[in-house]
Formats: sequence, C-alpha cells, structure tokens
Amino acid sequence: MVEQVVTNETGSQSIEVENLVIDFALDNALFNRQYMRALNGVSFSIKAGEAMALVGESGSGKSTCARTLCRLYKPTDGVLKLNGRDINASASKITQTELAKQIQMIFQDPFGSLNPVHTIRHQMYRPIRIHMPELKGDAIEDYMLGILERVGLSPAKQTAAKFPHELSGGQRQRVAIARALATGAKFILADEPISMLDVSIRLGILNLMADMKEEGIGFLYITHDIATARYFAERTGVMYVGHMVEWGNSDSVTQNPQHPYTQLLISAVPEVGRQRGSATVDGKKSRIPLWKPDSKGCPFAARCPKVTDQCHTEMPSVTQVAEDHFVRCFAL
Repeated sequence: MVEQVVTNETGSQSIEVENLVIDFALDNALFNRQYMRALNGVSFSIKAGEAMALVGESGSGKSTCARTLCRLYKPTDGVLKLNGRDINASASKITQTELAKQIQMIFQDPFGSLNPVHTIRHQMYRPIRIHMPELKGDAIEDYMLGILERVGLSPAKQTAAKFPHELSGGQRQRVAIARALATGAKFILADEPISMLDVSIRLGILNLMADMKEEGIGFLYITHDIATARYFAERTGVMYVGHMVEWGNSDSVTQNPQHPYTQLLISAVPEVGRQRGSATVDGKKSRIPLWKPDSKGCPFAARCPKVTDQCHTEMPSVTQVAEDHFVRCFAL
C-alpha cells in the first residue's frame, strides 16, 4: 500500500480519505482469483465550503473513489471518515440513511438519474420525506419549491409539474442538484456533472455549484477537464491508474505542472490553431496498464518520456515543489 497525505490545513474537515485501496476481482475463479487495483493509497480531505477536484482519464479511479464514499463499494484497505467518524466501522453505527443525508452524489447523465414516469414534484418529495421527517403537509411543498427556486428553476411550480423529458439537459441537472440539496447534505460528490451538457450551459451549472460552496457545501468534483477543475476547485488531484500522481493548489498544479501525466492532460486541452489529433507523451501512443496488487514501479512508466530503470521497479516518493503542491516523480 502506498501512503500519501492530501490535507486542508485550515478548519475542521468533514470528509477524510486515508490511504484508500480498492481491489476488484477480474474473474470468478474459486482459487487463485486475479484482482485489479482500482485505487492504491489515495488520500485527501475536504471541509464544508471547499472543493477538491479529481482529474484524469477514464479508468483512473476518480468515480470509484466517489462511489466508495457513498458505500457503493467496500474498501479493501484504508479509512473513510465523515466528521471524524469512520464510515465503514461497525462501531460508528452510521446508517445508510444518515450517510445519505450528509453525502449526496450528482451523476454524469441528468436524464438517467431521474425516473421518466414521475413528475419533478414526485421525485423531489421522496428525499424530503425521508430526510426531513419534521416537515408535513404544505411545509413539504414550500420547502420543495424553495429548493427549485434556489437552483434556478423558476417558476418552480411549473417546473415541479413537468416530467424529465419536458426539461432541457441543463434543467434536468439542476433538478438532480436540487434533490441533493433537499436532503440537507453538506457534501456533494459531483461525477462529471457537466460533461453531457451543451457547452453553452456548462458555466451556469459550475456557477450554481460555486454558489453552493459559498453556502457551506463541500464538493468532490470529478472531471477529465483540468481547465474546469482550476475554475471550480481550490485543490486538484491528478489521478492515473488509481494513483494520485500530482496534487495541491489548483492554480499551482495547472499553471506549473510537474508530472509528465499532468503535462499530457494540459496538452490535450483544445487550442485554436493546434493540429487535430490525439495528445500523446513523447509523440507515442501506448496502452494504459492494468494495475494489480503485486504491480511495482511507477504506474506511468510505460508512457513517460523521462522513464528510467528505477521507474519500473520503485514507486516514486512524494516531492513538495511549492507551498501546496506535491508530485510523485523521480525526474524532479
């Protein structure tokens, strides 16, 4: 297991992830079952009112990390804490309902996350009844309409009477955000929340989430777009094959990238005048490796232009390159 620490130094923390390890079985064999390591020693913390972005290609482990926080996956090793209480420890007695009241998830597909046969009102009422049992009768309706107005779905009464197919993609994503807010959650896991939306409305969703941050809600923002990570999140972690290879202050990570993989991600951001094609490291394409529990070396060694023999046998230690900027790379 690889130890790594990513912390916020100010204030109390509402979410702490410590050396998280997740293994998935590759087959159903009774004996000698093979496993892949989806997350390897990932650590970070977020407090209310702040955002941590996880950036990387598909398969880097970003969504796995978020789903583990929701207890959709059970950690192989490591500790997940909510307000200082271990989420998975039986002694903490955190029920799934209690966890859902504190932590909510926004998914990539706004249409797939809503039931097409029910109105928005019906889909808003359910989380309110479960997590706000003190509200009765007209108080539920007033609370629901207030949440819809809060996320920019005005007039709220007309929106509440509609079905998901009657709303635009941006409006459906705002409904998904409203459902998360309806529970009173203090922590939201946003898994690629704008990637399926039209470019013209992406900024509106990011600004809505920024307003929610100012109201004290913490975010884990998952994206493959490192530019939006810098725009929205105070801190960014760059993930590759289940490892966090570079992390720290978002401006520092994006403006002064030190790891070759971070440099690759930034080079993949479209620019006017750039020749069309796939971004590669050192002009070469290569497959993303399958990491296993017994794998050794740096996970990026097969694609790195600065690779040495040491990279194939040892995991790089953490190097601090700025006040809040850390990298795992032998080339530094």
